[in-house]
Amino acid sequence: MTNPLKLTKRSRTALSVVRKTGRGLLVMLLVTFALVVLMAAAPGSVAETILGQNATAENVTALNRELGLDRPVLAQYGDWLAHAVRGDLGTSPLTNQPVGGAIADRVPVTLELTLLAVLFALLVAVVFAVLCAAWPGSLLDRALTAVSSVLLSVPAFIAGPVLIYFLSVRLGWFPVMGWTPLGQGLGANLRSAVMPALSIALVEVAAFHRLLRTDLITTLGEDFVGAARARGMGQVYVMFRHAFRPSSLSLVTMVGLSVGRLVGATAVAESLFSLPGLGQLLISSIGTRDVIMVQGMVAFTGVVCVAVNTLADIGYGMVDPRVRRAAAA
Repeated sequence: MTNPLKLTKRSRTALSVVRKTGRGLLVMLLVTFALVVLMAAAPGSVAETILGQNATAENVTALNRELGLDRPVLAQYGDWLAHAVRGDLGTSPLTNQPVGGAIADRVPVTLELTLLAVLFALLVAVVFAVLCAAWPGSLLDRALTAVSSVLLSVPAFIAGPVLIYFLSVRLGWFPVMGWTPLGQGLGANLRSAVMPALSIALVEVAAFHRLLRTDLITTLGEDFVGAARARGMGQVYVMFRHAFRPSSLSLVTMVGLSVGRLVGATAVAESLFSLPGLGQLLISSIGTRDVIMVQGMVAFTGVVCVAVNTLADIGYGMVDPRVRRAAAA
């Protein structure tokens, strides 16, 4: 016989997930609509880009009418949204390429850069945080915190050229620009991906390290950690068996939020390193006033961010049982 209390807990957890997903989708709708309004208010048009500088006003007006760009902004957005909910993000009037196809062609590059950046940032940040928390206030702690502070002030458009100069020009370890697909070999693929991923990961290293360091130091001061030490457990065992898991809850949140930031940051890295990813396509589409392409990419990015943040919320309960019990209460 089914336990009614258990069903209630499950339904409450599901309701929480649905509520958070709904908020994310609402934000995505507002962002895409604001994008249409801003693009419509900006000077120039797709028709002018297609026809060139020598186009007459009559030709531009006729092409705008043919493309449906002379209609009110709300009507344009309503048509786009009606197709988008069915999975049709439209076709670029500039290239005649379906937006969904263009995104699918470029997603692997951006996805790989984002995953590599997250993995690198987590690896370095966890090592830094554990060392700092093990000896708080020590020279090592101060040195690693200082390095973290420096990394926090190095955005991708500064880190990229510096990495190119040292790792490519001076040392010759990596190619200056270009992309090698994974199908052409893992080694060549990683050589083309490491520097762009590093350029967007450095800021995340600093953010992850600071957050995890603070939480680890706080957890190590708790009574249950003191009891574990009193039973003769070693420092490494206490750190990873008792302190790390409850301290990583905030880090899970930060990782989920950072995915959205990294997807945006890849635009800078892909432009610097000439990579065929979503970021480069977004920048070129904005420059040519390709509203349909930009709108579809923003919608796709919004769906990814909503999905990742929802998964991060669900992951809280896996990291800390107290959150799972609170969600079901």
